[in-house]
Amino acid sequence: MNLYRLLCERRENPVRVGIIGAGKFASMFLAQARHTPGLQVAGVCDLDVQRARAALQRTGWSRDEIDARTLRDAIAVGATYLTEDAATLISADGLDVIIDATGDPVVGIRHALACIEVRRHIVMVNVEADVLAGPLLARRAREAGIVYSMAYGDQPALIVELVDWARATGLEVVCAGKGTKYMPEYHASTPDTVWRYYGLTPERAAQGGMNPKMFNSFLDGTKSAIEMAAVANATGLTPPAQGLQFPPCSVDTLPQILKPRSQGGTLQQKGMVEVISSQNRDGSKVERDLRWGVYVTFEAPSDYTAQCFSEYGLVTDDSGRYSALYRPFHLIGLELGISVALAALRGEATGAAQGFTGDVVATAKRDLRAGELLDGEGGYCVWGRLMPAGDSLALGGLPIGLAHGVKLKTAVAANQPIRWRDVDIDETLPAVRIRREMEAVFRPPNTARATA
Repeated sequence: MNLYRLLCERRENPVRVGIIGAGKFASMFLAQARHTPGLQVAGVCDLDVQRARAALQRTGWSRDEIDARTLRDAIAVGATYLTEDAATLISADGLDVIIDATGDPVVGIRHALACIEVRRHIVMVNVEADVLAGPLLARRAREAGIVYSMAYGDQPALIVELVDWARATGLEVVCAGKGTKYMPEYHASTPDTVWRYYGLTPERAAQGGMNPKMFNSFLDGTKSAIEMAAVANATGLTPPAQGLQFPPCSVDTLPQILKPRSQGGTLQQKGMVEVISSQNRDGSKVERDLRWGVYVTFEAPSDYTAQCFSEYGLVTDDSGRYSALYRPFHLIGLELGISVALAALRGEATGAAQGFTGDVVATAKRDLRAGELLDGEGGYCVWGRLMPAGDSLALGGLPIGLAHGVKLKTAVAANQPIRWRDVDIDETLPAVRIRREMEAVFRPPNTARATA
């Protein structure tokens, strides 16, 4: 409740931030950071420095504010230093928090490990890296005495906040998740078909600078799976055994639909994650949908609490015992400063993996031939299916974060999971080693090992 006051107290000695990756999320953060007291963006790193410069200029930064010759000069005069060298930025003296906004899981793991080594707080916009190895990275960060945090403003952190609110209030969480645009055929979408589903022409999308692979990841279910795995790992909520079901649902029917089947809902049990669809299965629009928002459903622990739900106007299910709280939007990078401030000023994370509960396994979009090269998230070959971590490990499923640039050794039929044994992968790569270590350390009890 006093975060703004704490930031104001740091006006003369601001929290100094370095951000890696100058895309849309970072640009939105940059737009707000220059208006936030007690916060200085001391360094911005991108492989294309001119892209970083353009992001700053587009979001209102003057030339004088971004022409520091060194990071030390930037810190001294309150300016910003631009670089393409992430390792040097992370290890430089004077920074408090690093933000990874690259979206590349392999690169993100490298940056997180570097931050842990030099004991610098890290905020992971990079949910892909968090799902690939977040439980191990978060543990190592805690052992090093630093904060490893989800990014506030992105949906996983906002969902985790709602779950924490419910639990801290004494309410049992029944389900938590987000909304999205979904139809079953989207799982087979490719960068060639994605704009048709969004109602755009390729030319219009190109004019808007839209990346077809990124937007296809949103559409084909991969991004939803990644985000729900991150929520599961941070909260202990369980992924559906058969993957996300994407039930059509409005904000008014959240407590009716997202409760156990035994009570007339759609869930296997209490305590799960799920993504709801803003489209009915016939393609029509769900009225009062939650496409851009997040939610939590919960159960009254007593008759008196259920009575209070009614007295104070909460929307409930037919029994009056299940209700929901939702947020209709998320502002991604515009809200990211909350994570930065909490990490630096309170030593707190806006969500972080506590265990290995959910995983995302690469799944064939079509019949794949031996010898084909997988092209990763949002591409032509695979989409990511959410699974309970124990099921993924028993299967020997290949994580979606490692399904890029690897060659298939065996054919895989459409809609079937791809296994480690199906691909030719270099087990000595740092990201692969970290993932394998995470699997060993956080293997759920009684999980069978996949056969080689």
